[in-house]
Amino acid sequence: MNNIAIICFVLTLIAYVLVKKLYKKYPYMLLSPALFVPFLMIVFMMSFQVSYETYMEKSQWIMWMLGPATVAFAIPIYEYRQVIRSHLISMSLGIILGMVSGVVSAFYLAQFFSFNQETTYSLMARSISTPFAMELTQNIGGSVELVILFTMITGIAGVAIGDVVLAGLKLHSKFAQGAALGNSAHGFGTSKAFIRHKEEGVVACLSMVLAGVFMVLFGPQIIHLVIWFL
Repeated sequence: MNNIAIICFVLTLIAYVLVKKLYKKYPYMLLSPALFVPFLMIVFMMSFQVSYETYMEKSQWIMWMLGPATVAFAIPIYEYRQVIRSHLISMSLGIILGMVSGVVSAFYLAQFFSFNQETTYSLMARSISTPFAMELTQNIGGSVELVILFTMITGIAGVAIGDVVLAGLKLHSKFAQGAALGNSAHGFGTSKAFIRHKEEGVVACLSMVLAGVFMVLFGPQIIHLVIWFL
C-alpha cells in the first residue's frame, strides 16, 4: 500500500473542507476551493517530489465522484422545468450558437498554436462543464487530463472578465446574463451568477446542464464537421 498516495488523498479532503470554510468567510475568486486547493496540493507535491501518478493512485476516487455529480444535475432541470418550457426556444438557440462558436474558436486557436490532434480535440471539448467535457473528450479521442485543465481555465477566465463583458453588452435581463455566464464559464460562471442574483444563478445552472447534455449527444458530430469543413 502506497502511504504517500493515501496521505495525498487525505490532505486533499482536509484542504477542501478548510478552504471551503475560508471561502465562505472571504469570497474572493483566488480563495475558491477549485483554485486554492489545487494550488496547495501542487505546492505540496513539488515540495516533497510526489508524482502525478502517485497522487492519482488513491485520489482517483475524487474524479469518480464526478459521475454521481453529473446525475445530480437532473435535479435543477426538474425543479425549474417551467422556466425551460417558458424559454425553450431562446435557451436552445443560445446553447447551440454558444457551443458551435466555442468549438470553432477553439479549433482556430489550436491551429494558431499548431497543437497536435489530441490537444486540439481536448481544447474543442472544453466548452462545457468538467463532467460532460470528460465524457465528450473520451468519445472523440482527446485527453481527459487536458480537457479538465482547459475547462478550468475557461471557467476562471469567464468569471474574471464576465462582469466587464456583460456591462459592455448592456444586457439588462437577468435571464440573458445568467445564460451567458452558465454557457461560457460553466460551474465557475454558475457560482458567479448566484452571487450576482438568484435568478441569474438558476438560469446559469440550467444553461450549463443543458449545454453539457447537448454536447455529449451531438458534440462529436459537431467537432468532426468543424474539422472537416475548416
